[in-house]
Amino acid sequence: MSSHDVQIDKWVYGGEGLARLAPQGASKEEAGRVVLVPSVLPGETARIDFGKDVHASLVEVLTPAPERVAPPCPLFTICGGCHYQHAPYEYQLARKVEILREQLQRVGKIKFEGEIGVISGPPLGYRNRAQFHVAEGKIGYLAARSHELVPVEGECPVSSPRLNQALAEMRGRLSDPRFPRFVQAVEIFTDETDVQINVIETERAVARRFYEWCESKQAIDYQTSFGTFRVSSKSFFQVNRFLVEKLVEAAIPEQGGESALDLYAGVGLFALPMARRFRSVTAVETGSSAAHDLEFNASRAELTVKMEQARVEDYLERLQATPDFVLADPPRAGLGKDVVGHLQRLSPPRVTIVSCDPATLARDLAGLTSYQIESLTMVDLFPQTYHLETIARLRRT
Repeated sequence: MSSHDVQIDKWVYGGEGLARLAPQGASKEEAGRVVLVPSVLPGETARIDFGKDVHASLVEVLTPAPERVAPPCPLFTICGGCHYQHAPYEYQLARKVEILREQLQRVGKIKFEGEIGVISGPPLGYRNRAQFHVAEGKIGYLAARSHELVPVEGECPVSSPRLNQALAEMRGRLSDPRFPRFVQAVEIFTDETDVQINVIETERAVARRFYEWCESKQAIDYQTSFGTFRVSSKSFFQVNRFLVEKLVEAAIPEQGGESALDLYAGVGLFALPMARRFRSVTAVETGSSAAHDLEFNASRAELTVKMEQARVEDYLERLQATPDFVLADPPRAGLGKDVVGHLQRLSPPRVTIVSCDPATLARDLAGLTSYQIESLTMVDLFPQTYHLETIARLRRT
């Protein structure tokens, strides 16, 4: 490892600050080398340790930026969950917009000159779902780029009150003989009333009595302003309890039409509101749990949604009729070449992509050559972290 003093140029996607090794104090081979430094702000001078990896370790901040604030969590810089607690929230939002714009330019060669809208909510207490690792009678998060457990002894500031309560209850169960010692990670999900426990890493199957002991709900009825959504244990739901409605309102068009597609539909978070604006809505979802939840949710709401349980690329390959509107909420890997190709072939007049990764969004947008960006909105579903959601509204050229 080598030590060096560096000037932080900017934040980059991934939660770190970018710096370049100055010629003074660096070898000829090291001069100008890019390093990524955690827990710093642009403009700061910092002392770092680094090796062959691009990721450096922060030794100390030599010249703090005037924007720097005290983090609300004592585990910040130790736990790998948060990246930006040392920055004011408005500062985080502004930098995330810059990062989104830069990712579009760098990855997709897309120079978007328009204003990028911002949707945000309370910066703490927002998470309704979190994953925790278990080892040697402790429960917590993993350290950044490590398998080392960081125990959470108190409350997690970004988690909701009921999630923190459920975490404390789980912490209390660890010393009970009934807790299965082969469980390595659990997920806790809550609507602030009921709690759902999912074992996500284990050496062998967990008996049902464990979930009964934890008073875990097999399904949670999540209330929103536009309906109730059953979310079963293997189904996904958005993790920011303050922004669910705002996300949906920003993603679906104000004006409906004849036909719409909801791709990667989940439990129907977008499909159900769309069914109130379009005469025909088809939802495509590959997961059986989410697909069953969606059918149940639509039936309970007395809405007609045609359910297609299939991979999105397989469904689109068979599709010939062009829908009026397509909404796609893909996983972090993005749409991919096949789905982009099918959208190009079908050429619907309007497409909205709800993306959780700006790099894959940039790649997908670059492939949708028949479309122009009508608007971009950054939705901050994950305050204090580098993660960001983007709603890209596209119109066929």
